[in-house]
Amino acid sequence: MTHPPKSSAAPPPAGVAGVAGVLGIPAQPGPPGLPAPAGPGLPPARRTAFAEGVERLRAAATTEPGRLRIIGAVLAVLVVAFGAVTAWQTSERSAAADDVLHRSQPLSFGAAGIYRSLADANTAASSGFLAGGQENPASRKRYENDIRTAAAGLVTAATNAEPGSASEATIADLNRLLPEYKGLIERARTYNRQGYPVGGAYLRYANEKMQKEMLPAAEALYTTENRRLDADYADATPYPWAAIALGLLALAALGWAQHRMYRRTNRVLNHGLVAATAATTVALLWLVVGHAVARSGLDGSYEHGIRSLNVLHDARIASLKARGNENLSLVSRGAETITVDGRPYDAYYYDFDKDIAVLGKGLTEAARLADDQGGTAPVEAAEGSMAVWKQRHAAARAEDENGNYQQALDKVIGAKGATAECFDSVDRSLARAIGHERAEFKQAAGDGRDAMTGLPVGAAVLAVLAAAGAVAGIGRRLSEYR
Repeated sequence: MTHPPKSSAAPPPAGVAGVAGVLGIPAQPGPPGLPAPAGPGLPPARRTAFAEGVERLRAAATTEPGRLRIIGAVLAVLVVAFGAVTAWQTSERSAAADDVLHRSQPLSFGAAGIYRSLADANTAASSGFLAGGQENPASRKRYENDIRTAAAGLVTAATNAEPGSASEATIADLNRLLPEYKGLIERARTYNRQGYPVGGAYLRYANEKMQKEMLPAAEALYTTENRRLDADYADATPYPWAAIALGLLALAALGWAQHRMYRRTNRVLNHGLVAATAATTVALLWLVVGHAVARSGLDGSYEHGIRSLNVLHDARIASLKARGNENLSLVSRGAETITVDGRPYDAYYYDFDKDIAVLGKGLTEAARLADDQGGTAPVEAAEGSMAVWKQRHAAARAEDENGNYQQALDKVIGAKGATAECFDSVDRSLARAIGHERAEFKQAAGDGRDAMTGLPVGAAVLAVLAAAGAVAGIGRRLSEYR
């Protein structure tokens, strides 16, 4: 008795066979590798491309060649990411450092120059007015030069102002007020030469426009430009932590890969991975050291440059205001008074005392911030001149309060031994100090910017070389399986 041949295929599960029999469908196994049908009579469920990729990656990871390929890809991605982030972050910081040196600081300095020029023009105008018909040509020339300098500074500021910004509106106000101020000064000068007392009223009105409208606007512009400078410093100095973290992670991964190969092959060195590690190490050290040097230079330019410049600008402006109030006290002849603690004071003498106190504090702070003889010497000279100025001013004020107007005038604008000599000496000394501190700033800020020169491109090139080395090192190991 012969038996039918047995099928090599395993019988279907009882449950499946029963269902197939009930439906009248032959119960046959599906092709190997495909998922089971989603339900009776339905086609197999389709997997996504991502799921298939994960499945293939999992299958590859079960073999040593597959694991090596995955390791090589991860190393290459890490190193390239490190180079890309380094190039991005250092490019931003280098651009911000360049802005500090060539854009925001010059604009801040220019805004301070506008303020100083306006204040000095006001002082020169009052000095010329006191001289009457015998106005000193040097005083007239100084006034005109200050007006031209302020106008040119406003043009530069307008060119660099963002459309619709507060700076643009401030510059427009100053451009409107400057011709009005000049007109008032010319009227005051004309009436003064003719001997009409109304000239003094025009001069006081011009001074009020300068003190209450123009100088506050110029100060607002200076404050805005200083905020822009601070923002550029804030962009240039932070550490590139993302790039540093990626660099350390890439080095750790390269070290782990080499240790793994050593344990499996007893080979101490893999030339490709060693080259990749060396290139990554060089890029990371360049990043850390270069940025540290750049940060040190920029911090130095701020601490020993910008801070000193701000203090010196304020001191110089205080001296200009003090001189203007000293002159106007003689122009007004007691016409402007204020009451303080129930006692009447000449308004301009009172403001002079406040301004000279601000000057003294500013010079003390500037001397503290100066870090070399070149910065200290002019500040000390200004302090000495200020001390003499205060003595001479007290003598002139005593003459004025005693009714000796001509003697007081001679002590203020006279040819010799007048307070004008002290003011000019203070102004020259402060100008020298400002010039020295600005040179210090340029040197330190330039060194900081130059420390990052070539770093973005260099880091990118080293990262590409490191990735190539990692791939070559893994490829050499893979060739042993062929």
